[in-house]
Amino acid sequence: MTEIEVPPFFLCPISLEMMKDPVTIPTGITYDRESIEKWLFTEKNKNCPVTKQVLSNPDLTPNHTLRRLIQSWCTLNASNGIERVPTPKPPVNKSQITKLLNDAAKSPQMQMKCLKSLGSIASACETNKRCIESSGGVDFLASLVKNNNTSTTSMEACDDDGFEFTNLSDEALSILFSLQLSESTLKSLAVKNSEFIDSLLNVLRVGCDESRAYAVLLLNSILEVEEPTQLVALKLEFFVELVQILHDQISPKASKAALQLLINVGPWGQNRVKASEAGAVKVLVDLLLDSSDKRACEMILTALDQLCRCAEGRAELLRHGAGLAVVSKKIHRVSKVGSERAVRILLSIAKYSGSSKVLQEMLQLGVVSKLCLVLQVDCGSKAKEKAREILKLHARVWKNSSCVPIILLSSYPS
Repeated sequence: MTEIEVPPFFLCPISLEMMKDPVTIPTGITYDRESIEKWLFTEKNKNCPVTKQVLSNPDLTPNHTLRRLIQSWCTLNASNGIERVPTPKPPVNKSQITKLLNDAAKSPQMQMKCLKSLGSIASACETNKRCIESSGGVDFLASLVKNNNTSTTSMEACDDDGFEFTNLSDEALSILFSLQLSESTLKSLAVKNSEFIDSLLNVLRVGCDESRAYAVLLLNSILEVEEPTQLVALKLEFFVELVQILHDQISPKASKAALQLLINVGPWGQNRVKASEAGAVKVLVDLLLDSSDKRACEMILTALDQLCRCAEGRAELLRHGAGLAVVSKKIHRVSKVGSERAVRILLSIAKYSGSSKVLQEMLQLGVVSKLCLVLQVDCGSKAKEKAREILKLHARVWKNSSCVPIILLSSYPS
């Protein structure tokens, strides 16, 4: 078969593949819909990929003329194995979404029918997701989650991960997550629906594993755009449910979202205390014992570093039989970031909880030897600086240990 050269103007500037659904953006450049939607909505870029102009209005206008040219060219070259590009289904408009939402108000059965339609519409393209978002669909979905419908109204449907949903709340939650809401909508969702976060916590407590996963992912998205003042004094229940998500390990994405939430709210002292009271330190140490994933280990060590800045967190780490040992073990085995976080945890312990018993335990467990090793290997300058601070701080106690450098012992002449 003769290799056919595709006309250059049929190729998407982003994917460099022949366009199936060409659309033109306000700068006048035409792209394949899937590629430009990913660029604008999934990757959240604000500029035209070709001209670099900022797009204040990201409207995508179907280029029917170019599509027909592409289809005609495909037909002419069918004998050479070129398949005709099918005519794409047009995106929905606001009036279609509004009609769906109005019909949904008539009965639970119509609500379920609406959810099935919204799920199908959202999966078709990013433009449909943005249309649902701007046409009142988010408030409708959030209201179903808040009502926490536990009826037996069922449907035979699965999401992309194969999860089956048996009630309105579960299905609404899955669609809300799939919409990948914009920052402005997430902020509005938290403000206009003051009970929504409480509803998500309720899902974490009593929902099925799939819905719990979606709930923690949505919580993470919402709190990432929240004003810092809203993160200062979260309820103890919030931390109890996060810890349970980490304990249950329902999915890697859910666990990383829960870890990110702990990290994001960790700068405030009250949150550290509540997280420690909720059992976060024990679960994090247990996870660290079993985890070999670099990013997961870095996140766990970051969360532990924050928690060990309060007395309650340090006490929980020391109460765990493997706490000091596993933190020390991760030095030089994860990354420079991981090593720095681990040494910072040990510095918090040594500086504020360094009783004679703890210092002897650090010596016996090989923690002191590991800190000495940090001074000799490439663990990063910050890790070296903090390791040196720990060793100098307690050189008098560890002076009989052969690993402690003479230069540090000289600070404490006998």
